[in-house]
Amino acid sequence: MKLFVGLDVSLEKTAICVISEHGKIVKEAQVASEPEALLRWIGDQDGAIAAIGLEAGPLSQWLHRGLSEAGQPVVLMETRQVKGALKAMPIKTDRRDAEGIARLLHLGWFRPVHCKSMSAQEVRAVLSARKAVQQGFITLEMSLRGLLRNFGLKVGAISRGRFEERIRELAAGNPMLEAATEPMLRARSALRRELAGLERHVRQLAHEDPVCLRLMSMPGIGAVVSLTYRSAVDDPARFTSSKKVGPWVGLTPSRNQSGERDISGGITKAGDVNLRRALCQAATVMMHRGRATWLRTWAAKLARRRGAKRAVVALARRIAVILHRMWKDDTDFRVDVPAPHAS
Repeated sequence: MKLFVGLDVSLEKTAICVISEHGKIVKEAQVASEPEALLRWIGDQDGAIAAIGLEAGPLSQWLHRGLSEAGQPVVLMETRQVKGALKAMPIKTDRRDAEGIARLLHLGWFRPVHCKSMSAQEVRAVLSARKAVQQGFITLEMSLRGLLRNFGLKVGAISRGRFEERIRELAAGNPMLEAATEPMLRARSALRRELAGLERHVRQLAHEDPVCLRLMSMPGIGAVVSLTYRSAVDDPARFTSSKKVGPWVGLTPSRNQSGERDISGGITKAGDVNLRRALCQAATVMMHRGRATWLRTWAAKLARRRGAKRAVVALARRIAVILHRMWKDDTDFRVDVPAPHAS
């Protein structure tokens, strides 16, 4: 008898539901969210395991790796699709979610998600740390500005190097303001040092990676964007066509069609939000500060016809497609000649 196993993963416990090939619930349980515990429980079942499904999430890739290395037929399921299907259930519990995942697995009505390699996850961890430190640094600066603004003290436009001096200058003579700003300035200084160290590490990672060096041959693509793209795509062979990268990253228009109604909306925003943001930033740099290329000329013509915002999104989508083709073909970006299959 073929068995389909649905796993609803939480931090401490994982709800399990096993259904047969005829759609009947065979067994339900809860075990610890550890690969070893799941493998022990699955190994005790009577019947052939046809598939094990779990929703993509924070612990999912770790559990997926542990189960797949043990030879289990495990698949990651796209979060948005699973949530959309489970939303139809009037009562939401971990037990019902596990049953819903098992039934989606049994019907085959799911979209599999690529499980990233360990190296890609490590790079993403470094990029996430850089982003967290950068956001903390910016938040402290904005808090200092807001704190002084309550007293009519305006920092104004100033370089990062003179920011600390300017804050001390405004707070001078007021013991309470000095007591409030000094700890924040020390914390800002520490974050600035750590951010500089992470920036150096990110640049080193990019320059030591031949794929990132190739991607950076395109104007507007720097170390952060190239690493973000490389770690998000991970394996270029999983896309049969470079044109499929645009929809995967959520940069294609959504569509709602039924009968007489046919509405094209904003972009779908599916996929990796960090990659989508990085591509849009690269497109903005290319349009406004990059050197002249055929790609920039194409985007400028599109901006005149459809507007700057649409042009940035279209350029970001095309950049994603071209980077994939460059990676797959082992070719650098050609400034004067459009690459084949780049549209």
